[in-house]
Amino acid sequence: MSNEHQLIAHLLRRAGFGANRQQLDAYAAKGYQATVDELLDFAEPQSMADDLIRRYHPDQSAGFESGGAGSSWLYRLVSTNDPLREKMTLFWHGIFATGYAKVTVGKVLTDQIRMFRNLGMGSFKSLLLELSKNPAMIIWLDNVDNHNGAINENYGRELLELFSLGVGNYT
Repeated sequence: MSNEHQLIAHLLRRAGFGANRQQLDAYAAKGYQATVDELLDFAEPQSMADDLIRRYHPDQSAGFESGGAGSSWLYRLVSTNDPLREKMTLFWHGIFATGYAKVTVGKVLTDQIRMFRNLGMGSFKSLLLELSKNPAMIIWLDNVDNHNGAINENYGRELLELFSLGVGNYT
């Protein structure tokens, strides 16, 4: 494997999920800089044929149960034409932890993943503002239990301490 192939293979592992030999050869033919430029060319996120998934794989439909949201996203991760965007979506999902344990509605998880996909390469401030209104995060941090007479400060504290300013930096 040539040095150019090795550099591009490393880039594709770091900025995505790797590449098969055919993809690696195609990127090597374009050159390293053209590959970087292509990875950073953020067009509209590709849309999957959700109707086909619902018809032929209803268990993977993102709109129903949370497991379907995960299956649908996994399919997108391995078949995307935009690996850097999906890698950053996965990164933000890992930072702003939500999951099946508490968020049991697939559409809520799918909407959060879509938000990470659309905002994940932009301003952190914009991402954090949208996240503060996101139903998956509201459920995950128990803000659904916050009401008059039973104040739950977990949401505000965790949003500030864990996800933005750090412990003790907001008072």
